[in-house]
Amino acid sequence: MRLNRLTLAQKLWLTVTVTVFITVLFTYLLSQFFYEKLYVDNVTSNLLLQAELLANDYEGGPISDSFKEKVDWYNEKNIAEIFAVSNPRELSACLPFDIDYDTLISSDEREKLLKGEPVKKEGYEERFDRNIVAIIYPLLDDERLEGILYVYLPLASIKDLMKDFTTFWMIASFLFIVVSIFLGTLWINRLIRPLKEMEAAAHSVSQGDFSQRVEVTTVDEIGQLAKAFNEMAAAIQKEDESKREFLADISHELRTPLSYVKGYVQAILDGIVKDEHEQRKYLGLISRETKRLQDLVQDLLDLTKLESNSFEMEEGPVAFAQLIEDILMKYKIRFQEKDITLAFNLDPDPIIMGDERRLEQILQNILENAYRYTPNGGKITVELTSQDDHCIVTITDNGIGISEEHLQKITERFYRVNKARSRVDGGTGLGLSIVEKLMKMHNGKMKITSKIGEGTQVQLIFPILSEV
Repeated sequence: MRLNRLTLAQKLWLTVTVTVFITVLFTYLLSQFFYEKLYVDNVTSNLLLQAELLANDYEGGPISDSFKEKVDWYNEKNIAEIFAVSNPRELSACLPFDIDYDTLISSDEREKLLKGEPVKKEGYEERFDRNIVAIIYPLLDDERLEGILYVYLPLASIKDLMKDFTTFWMIASFLFIVVSIFLGTLWINRLIRPLKEMEAAAHSVSQGDFSQRVEVTTVDEIGQLAKAFNEMAAAIQKEDESKREFLADISHELRTPLSYVKGYVQAILDGIVKDEHEQRKYLGLISRETKRLQDLVQDLLDLTKLESNSFEMEEGPVAFAQLIEDILMKYKIRFQEKDITLAFNLDPDPIIMGDERRLEQILQNILENAYRYTPNGGKITVELTSQDDHCIVTITDNGIGISEEHLQKITERFYRVNKARSRVDGGTGLGLSIVEKLMKMHNGKMKITSKIGEGTQVQLIFPILSEV
């Protein structure tokens, strides 16, 4: 359809124009209809009133000459034509147009007259070249129809009545249409201005300029759309910056272990390292960096699934204290290697709904950080307590601690507190980001508090199953 090729402004302008024209035309026709109707009703009421007043002078019996003279006298003073006759057939001699008695008063109308009810007549009369309206009023004497009053008046042509009105109406309508279209065009341009701005901004965004914003000047639907566009552009900009930062971080994280692996392998291949003991040492370093690459790739896969809501969980009731104790046993030997004291106090009652493998991943990430940043001879404490409808796992260490500045960003991807240590014994930098998302999937919360030189405390809060 050609209408589909029009712009929104053109469609709105067309709508306003058509609406104005239809409104003017409809109002004109409606005014004509009501004007004519009111005019005819007024004439009819006036004729009926005159007939009633004259009928009041009728004293009964046959229609007398004196009564007819009164009617004739009134007829000479009045615009309408009024006749009093004993027999309707006499009207043919009085009226200036032919009349058919058989059609003048039907049997039903005669019954109405006998009941004292007037009869209204309206129709076209060729002699006058217009419609006439007439009232036939009964003159009754003891339920006997002695005669009738016939009152009629040619109706003025509606064209005559509306001539002056139509001229005025056409001038006023023309001015109304011009002003309406002018103001409508201004209003339409004002309405679509934000849409044009959004169109231009959207084009810029599609070209990669995510800094584009549109001005929000109203609170209507267009204003809300502009606000939504700005929010969308801000979200896309943030996501783009996050993606760029993420890719840069991945490149940076992969570069270090790959550089180590490449250097160690090249040293062995070039024969720089000939001693078997040194070769095994280099192979051990290659294995360590390969393990780091493997952990990084696995964490990236997990984080990607978590952020795309495609991470699958196999939930079921979990005896939380037993799960925590099993995980701590795996760390017992590692803690002994650094002479770290492990203390735990676990409430055996809490039962939670969760995925055991993912809960183990959460706890291992937190314990791994506590182990990594707690010095030799330090202490790590693990507690499980119950409070009302939730339980709290508290993991406390007396390690190096984290400043308030870093605590605000510690769950961001690839964020590390100590950049220097991260290259040697740090993790992938994704652990806490994964933990935070896994906690949300378990309807839980994570709270981290820390002080430099005193240590760090992590609280993991989970809802408890009310019934198992």
